[in-house]
Amino acid sequence: MFLTAPIVQAQSSGDTVAAITKLENDGVKSDLAGDRAWPEKYLADDFLACDSDGKWLTKADILKMLADPKNNNFKSEKISDLKVRVYGNTAIATYKDTYDAQVEGQHRMRSILATDVWVKVGSDWKEVSSQGTTTK
Repeated sequence: MFLTAPIVQAQSSGDTVAAITKLENDGVKSDLAGDRAWPEKYLADDFLACDSDGKWLTKADILKMLADPKNNNFKSEKISDLKVRVYGNTAIATYKDTYDAQVEGQHRMRSILATDVWVKVGSDWKEVSSQGTTTK
């Protein structure tokens, strides 16, 4: 007897794509403003990211960094090539992020390829994971 695994394919959901696109762009605005409200609201409590230097960051780490704007701030940031794929109550956003920032007191000016994972919790979207890799 053969068991077949369900085939998972991206669903076409214009409303979800529009919502995640807006959240990603609002995240950039939040970065530029040094605003804590966006990550407090949209990062899941168990959020975990791997930044482009290979460092793990939790939601608490992000909020702590935002509390120190002298050593953590964005001078410029722009995302491009944003693509959102939807799988039921999960959405995957991939994009290129180009920024000039101070991160933990160190200057970073780079472009990264990023992947963010969003999950619908009740009526809200929460970012549960993020990963960035420096482009070559």
